[in-house]
Amino acid sequence: MTTEQYHGRLRRLGVRRLSAAVTAGVIAVAAVLVAPQPATADTPWLAVSDDRYATFTVPASYVQEQLGTVSQVVVEGNFGPSASWAEFGLTRRGDAWSGVLGALRPGLYHYQLTADDTKTIKDPTNSTSVASHPLWSSFLVAGDAARWLGDAPAGTGGAVASLTYRVRAEQRSALVWTPPGYSARGPKRYPTLFLESGADAAVSDWLDLGRTKQILDNLSAAGAIQPMVVVIADSADDRELTDLRRAVADTYRVHRDPAHQAIAGVSDGAARAVRVAFAKPGRFGYVGWFSGDSTPSVDRKDAKAINRDVKLLRVYTGNVTDAGHNPTYRLTKALDSAGVRFAFDGVNPDGGGNWTTWQENLVDFLPRLFRPGSDHGPTPGHGQLTGEFTPPPAGTTPTPFVTEDGFVTFETTTDFTAAQHVTVWANIAPGGSWLRVPLTRDGDRWRATIGPLKPWFYYYRLIVDRVPVKDVSNPTRVTTEPMWSTFLIPGPEARLLTDVPAGQGGKVESMTYSSTVAGQDRTALVWTPPGYDPDRAQPYPVLYLQHGGGQNHTDWVEMGRAKQILDNQFLDGDLTPMVVVMGNGNSSDFNRELLENIVPTARSRYHISSDPSQQALAGLSMGGGQAFGVLRAYPGRFAYVAAFSAGFGSGTGVDVAAINNGTKMLRLYVGDQTDFVYPSFMTSLATLDNLGIRYEFDGVTPGPHGWDVWQKNLIDLAPRLFKR
Repeated sequence: MTTEQYHGRLRRLGVRRLSAAVTAGVIAVAAVLVAPQPATADTPWLAVSDDRYATFTVPASYVQEQLGTVSQVVVEGNFGPSASWAEFGLTRRGDAWSGVLGALRPGLYHYQLTADDTKTIKDPTNSTSVASHPLWSSFLVAGDAARWLGDAPAGTGGAVASLTYRVRAEQRSALVWTPPGYSARGPKRYPTLFLESGADAAVSDWLDLGRTKQILDNLSAAGAIQPMVVVIADSADDRELTDLRRAVADTYRVHRDPAHQAIAGVSDGAARAVRVAFAKPGRFGYVGWFSGDSTPSVDRKDAKAINRDVKLLRVYTGNVTDAGHNPTYRLTKALDSAGVRFAFDGVNPDGGGNWTTWQENLVDFLPRLFRPGSDHGPTPGHGQLTGEFTPPPAGTTPTPFVTEDGFVTFETTTDFTAAQHVTVWANIAPGGSWLRVPLTRDGDRWRATIGPLKPWFYYYRLIVDRVPVKDVSNPTRVTTEPMWSTFLIPGPEARLLTDVPAGQGGKVESMTYSSTVAGQDRTALVWTPPGYDPDRAQPYPVLYLQHGGGQNHTDWVEMGRAKQILDNQFLDGDLTPMVVVMGNGNSSDFNRELLENIVPTARSRYHISSDPSQQALAGLSMGGGQAFGVLRAYPGRFAYVAAFSAGFGSGTGVDVAAINNGTKMLRLYVGDQTDFVYPSFMTSLATLDNLGIRYEFDGVTPGPHGWDVWQKNLIDLAPRLFKR
């Protein structure tokens, strides 16, 4: 059963109209049809650290028991850019599928476990639930940006109850929040806010995903909102809303006049709220549009009545990934044309059409209700709504299509019309970790727009029904990873990764040498600085820069952007003119390969120094381990040594004095907790400390065992060489 079919079944069951309690009962039955019932488990599958890293550890035996033999397990959740739905792949390590994702932005996350694209289970160790999606669990990442989403202190919050009412002889249910101190008796009456759900949302989603109770409780405790009654419903039409309002007025101590009535909604609930408010302007004094999915008609002849009776119409939208972005633009144009006053919150640059965005909308909207307010301008940091967003027609542009503000549209060729599941796997998670973003079928192609991505260098491949595929529409190539394609999002943060003007950069040349270790000719790439002069009196210092496991001499240029980094730093005046040799480190004896083959050939072809004080050795991962190996075996041969994401090893047989005396700089780098060598690296620091070896540690570089980290490491290292 597909997700669309499942949601369709829930809608046919009337889930959107049910209270949380009733919804949970209906979906408990539906869940049996979707996945095996989870067994209890003692050890949590999810752990969230104080620094916002989420570690997933899923027992392989449980997966086997519930789903049979599988080839992949992913965590699906709102982890993607703009809180979009994405897949985080887990790695089979021993008896568990595991992975670390982060650092996550503060907020509420929801997720499920899926194997082989179609077999989904709930995390049985997480007691949270989402009534409309029985396989989802949730977790809150604390932080200032999520301060309204946590539970209020016990005894300080309001209460949520179910309200039953009738429409055309049919029974309906709504959820009602009453503020702290509310009493069904007494003279005090309260204003009312009606919150409408959307087409693909259940009423209970306002609580499970929108955190509406927590938001109301916390804003109430802070004195930021007027005490009010909040009614959460899904009114299919004006008649149903009328009957609901009557039931609320009959059941709760609320004001009945329009000045004390507000309505807002998400998606088609937003469009419905505006349409209802405009149809009879005297009913609601406050109206909120959260990413409406269609544009209600606005007649100029109604403008006078609307402007008189509606005290505030506030319009919200996310960025171009929000399905409500274009309808919101059309609404603002229609309102302007009709002369209807409204307040626009501005385009949320990092928000899509989802509950993460709508939580922020609700937090902004609530304090504006039922009280005078002088400032209804955009939220700081939000942008202008300049027009509709429409990617180029399918097949008319190379993929990916990148906008100036970092939104990226991926599109397949027509080769996958029979595919069932297509994703883009890319380094788009926090720090450059990898996520898979599902594409949507668009005619005979698959397509998706994601973002905004920060300016940087990205690499990706398509995954079609679990098979890696090269994006043949993208001409970029990676020698060691034929399925990868790359693209660059320009911007100030990525300036050092960008090509310098033609003719101003250094040169990259191939250097062939005979390997006595491999017994064959091999190749290195050599960067020479702009103005390189083979006849100058002083030989150039040299950096030998090594790649990692599974890579070769091409990776530092094709993936590490070494040429662009060195070119830009040289033109900036930050780099000592040097020669950089990127050799092939795939060798059974790297020490011999380097010292007997790569170094002598480089000296014979280029005007470089043989003085140890003018030589540097650095590498990433395997190459970092090789650099450490040379340092241990030949201390003092290279005055500058650096290792990126690599461990030193044991302290046995180390000549500490020779290393300290012969090394001007030993500089170390590592990624964060998502870098799998992080634990062994930290052990290495303790080893070096115990031995008394002098070193510099740059501190953790945010990101995984990947190129985002290593590019930043080279950017930091290169200007430090040959300056002491």
